[in-house]
Amino acid sequence: MVERGHEVTLFASGDSVTSARLVAPVKESLRLGRKTHSTIIMHMLMLSKVYEEMSGEFDIVHSHLEYLTLPYASRSRMPTVLTMHGRLDVPDYVDILKRYSSMAWVSISDSQRAPVPDINWVSTVYHGYPENLFEFNPDPENYFLYLGRFSEEKRPDEAIRLARACKIHLKLAAKIDTADKAYFKAKVEPLLDSPYIEYIGEVDDRRKGELLRNARALLNPIDWPEPFGLVMIEALACGTPVIVRRCGSSPEVISDGVSGFVCDNRLDFIHAIHNIGAISRAACRREFEQRFTQRHMVDNYEALYRKVIAASSAAESLSPAP
Repeated sequence: MVERGHEVTLFASGDSVTSARLVAPVKESLRLGRKTHSTIIMHMLMLSKVYEEMSGEFDIVHSHLEYLTLPYASRSRMPTVLTMHGRLDVPDYVDILKRYSSMAWVSISDSQRAPVPDINWVSTVYHGYPENLFEFNPDPENYFLYLGRFSEEKRPDEAIRLARACKIHLKLAAKIDTADKAYFKAKVEPLLDSPYIEYIGEVDDRRKGELLRNARALLNPIDWPEPFGLVMIEALACGTPVIVRRCGSSPEVISDGVSGFVCDNRLDFIHAIHNIGAISRAACRREFEQRFTQRHMVDNYEALYRKVIAASSAAESLSPAP
C-alpha cells in the first residue's frame, strides 16, 4: 500500500520492519519477546489507541484482530474492514459474528464462510507473497516435505504413515506448540524411528524456503476446515506441487491435477505420491504468479477499501443531522 502511494499507519510491535509509519504499543513481539505480556490486554490497549486516541485520523481501518475489534469499530465513524484468519466453526464465534453481522467482513477463502454465511461478507481476498520472495526450482531433490505445526488437525502422523507405506523420504519441519506437546509425544514421536523419516523441527524463513524449493512435493494431509493454508502457496511459489486432503480451502487453492493433487482418502494420497512426476513444476509456479502474488492481494484490498469508504460516506450523508 505504501508503494501505491497511500499513507499507511501500522500498529504492531516495535521490532516490526515496515515502510509504513509504525505505532508500537510494545517494543518486542509478544510470542518471541523477552518480556511477558497479556496478549488480550495489549491488543485491547492498541485498539483503544486506534479508535479513541487517534479517532478521525484515518480514512479506513483494516483490523486483523477479529472479534476484539468489534466493540470499538461498531461505535466508530471510521469505516473498518475485518479480515478473519481462523476457523469459524465454533459456536461462540458464530454467535459473536452474527451479533455484529453488519460489519464489513473479509474472508481468506470462500469455504471459510460456511459456518456463518449470512453476515456482511464484503469480499474474499486470498493471501499473496512478493513474486521474488521464494525461489523457483525446476529440479528438486528426492524427498517429500511436511511443513507446519505438529498439531492433530494438521495430521503429521498421517504424513509419516504415508511416507512409510510408500517408502519415500519425508522431512518433517514443524514446531511444537505447548498445546500440542501431548499429541506429539503420543502420536508422532513413536513413528519417527524409521529410515524413511527425517525429523528436523522448527526452522527459520531461510531454511523453510530451502526445504520447500528442493522438495518433490509438499505432503499436507490436513484434517480440519483450513481457512487458507499459506504453506500451500509458499510451495507453489517454489514450483513444488502440493498433495492435500480435500477439506476447507484446499480445493480453492490447489487445482487438482495441475498444481498438485486434492485427495479424498488414503488410496488417493498413495496414488498422488506415486504419480507426483505428472505435475509440472512450471505450472505450479504459474499458478502462484496468476493467483497468489502480493500484487493480486493489494489490488483486491485497494478496490475493497474504496468500496467500503464510498459506502460509509454515502450512509453518513443520508443520516439525519443531530
